[in-house]
Amino acid sequence: MTSYCVVGGGISGLTAAYRLRVSVGPDARITIFDPADRLGGVLRTEQVGGMTMDLGAEAFITRRPEVPALLGELGLTGRQVASAGARPLLYSQGRLHPLPTGTLQGVPARAESMAGLVDDATVARIADEPRRPLTWRPGADPSVAELIGDRFGSQVVTRSVEPLLTGVYAGSAATIGVRAAFPTLAAALDRGARSLTEAVRAALPQPQPGPIFGALDGGYAVLVDELARRAGLHWAQVGIERVTRDRHGWDLVDDEGVHWSADAVVLAVPAPRLARLVDHLAPRSAAAARRIPVASTALVALALPGGTPLPDQSGVLVASGEQLHTKAITLTSRKWGRRGNVELVRLSYGRFGDNLARSVGDDDLLNQSLADLQQVFGIGVDPVDYRVQRWIEAMPQYGPGHADLVAELRAGLPPTVAVAGGYLDGIGVPACVGSGTKAAARLVAG
Repeated sequence: MTSYCVVGGGISGLTAAYRLRVSVGPDARITIFDPADRLGGVLRTEQVGGMTMDLGAEAFITRRPEVPALLGELGLTGRQVASAGARPLLYSQGRLHPLPTGTLQGVPARAESMAGLVDDATVARIADEPRRPLTWRPGADPSVAELIGDRFGSQVVTRSVEPLLTGVYAGSAATIGVRAAFPTLAAALDRGARSLTEAVRAALPQPQPGPIFGALDGGYAVLVDELARRAGLHWAQVGIERVTRDRHGWDLVDDEGVHWSADAVVLAVPAPRLARLVDHLAPRSAAAARRIPVASTALVALALPGGTPLPDQSGVLVASGEQLHTKAITLTSRKWGRRGNVELVRLSYGRFGDNLARSVGDDDLLNQSLADLQQVFGIGVDPVDYRVQRWIEAMPQYGPGHADLVAELRAGLPPTVAVAGGYLDGIGVPACVGSGTKAAARLVAG
């Protein structure tokens, strides 16, 4: 009997296990290793204030095919729900602003879209940008701050671009590469765009009908549970400490000293953990994994009393340098059009380079969240219920040259070992589903 071991029970590992089962049939043995109290990794669904709430990722981009296609395979299409269409606000210079329209994730295509968010000199600089000489080497991958700051000015970076990047990567424009953050923009520059403005306009996606974001009725637990069921896997609730070759394939040693054998292995763990597991069997891959920085984050989920006066927006993205602890606020009930006897709100904390998620206790994080709500919305209420969730070393930074780093990491692995996870081909559930699919395909192809 062929045996597969999947180390890591997040969405990447679960997708890999499911894809293996579909490919190799019912006779193979598939074991997944995860010491947590439930499968799902950073996808965690809880009851807060008597309502279902996701405490990790809460949405997926519907225009990417991976998740809708997977839901269709699993018979879960009917559980997909759409966002209500509310837009977020920006918090900059101590006040709320509408999110500029007609931008590429905050990068302006027209100077007038930034009016009121940046000063007049910056608006003029954006307008003049097409007349300034642009030097671009095809294949280049500067940081977002380097490119956007040089062409449009630092205010565009800190007030418009960085709030969106921080929400996605828990990093900054200085830690994220242009090719990871804006692949279509980099491609337009490679094709010979004469200015950044021209490249942004070429990279803007065509308007499409329907909502951008989707979620699941019942939370991501619905997808996690169905993947585990369809994969027909055995869940070993332990961590793996060592992976070594043996004469039949691979020998995995768990944190209780038990040995497990496998013909092939998927390592669906964060980059720092991967580096430790493969250091002796794939030193080149381990070295590449160590070069991927990671950030730790925390989430405070609040159930506020029904009727709490919140704006009819999806949330608030916070510019850099503001006198707030939070980096983003999601008005969950407003975003998804839910109406009940509570208002669900999520506040995100932790950026690359700070230690907030590790060092601040739950009570202090709760107090910070209430103070942030007071400052942003002018409301002072006690929550009906709350949860604090931390994700330690879980947010990879897609720095300049990240794609080359990932290619080096994969190339150094033995043929019957594959990797999956959010540090490889993109952050977010669709990208993780894609990485799990790719890992399974590598093993099946032999």
